[in-house]
Amino acid sequence: MIAGCEKEDDKESPPEIPPATTFVIDFSDFPSQKSATLPYLERGLKDIQTTQNWAFAATNVFVWSAIITVHLVIPVAAFVESFNHDPEYQSDLHWICSYSCTVAGPEYFAELHGTLGVSEVEWAMYISSEIDTTKFLWFEGESSLLVTEGTWTLYYNPEDPAPYLGIEWQRNVDDETLDIKYTNIIPEGAENGSYISHGIVNETPYDAFYEIYRKRQENTIDIEWSRTTKEGRVRDFLHFEDNLWHCWDATLIDIDCN
Repeated sequence: MIAGCEKEDDKESPPEIPPATTFVIDFSDFPSQKSATLPYLERGLKDIQTTQNWAFAATNVFVWSAIITVHLVIPVAAFVESFNHDPEYQSDLHWICSYSCTVAGPEYFAELHGTLGVSEVEWAMYISSEIDTTKFLWFEGESSLLVTEGTWTLYYNPEDPAPYLGIEWQRNVDDETLDIKYTNIIPEGAENGSYISHGIVNETPYDAFYEIYRKRQENTIDIEWSRTTKEGRVRDFLHFEDNLWHCWDATLIDIDCN
């Protein structure tokens, strides 16, 4: 495989690869015990029962984070590594960037294909390994020419190549806002249609959100928080038995919502 391809000056300029934020939700941005104004453990056991609102929200975010982290580690690593290499022009407005990366031991070989269309760019990521040299189409998608919106479709793994996640994304480069949504698309899966949507918005006091929909329960959880202060709120009818917001402060302690 090619460790990194140099651009050819006499060829068409390659299309811009959508940034990693269109592919990977930054779960680390959600307030955690470490990010709270006061360390969680220093508040003592008597305070644990007063952090129920944040803890409930964090638990639901963690479930999605764990699922995605475990099953997407290889395609995510391959996608992120693509920004360190230049594509090589093939023909008919088609480029390929080939490189290798190491993920949890084995070496993987990636080929990111980009084909320029009239109003969009089509992408396809093929990955093989030193153990299995068969090129597997791990994900594919398309992006607008201005890289403001697009989609990705991820497949489970080479042993089970069924559709796994659908990703829809939008972003505004000028104000740095974005929205990315992961949807479970496992054929005939019990949770097919479940999703988590994450956004960065220019609003106060909460400038970030998650919306989590659980198909089997037909229930939606809304979570909003401040990336600066770590204050936030959560709403879930099934859990709280009302449609009201339930808030926490910068120390993750439950408070009355204003």
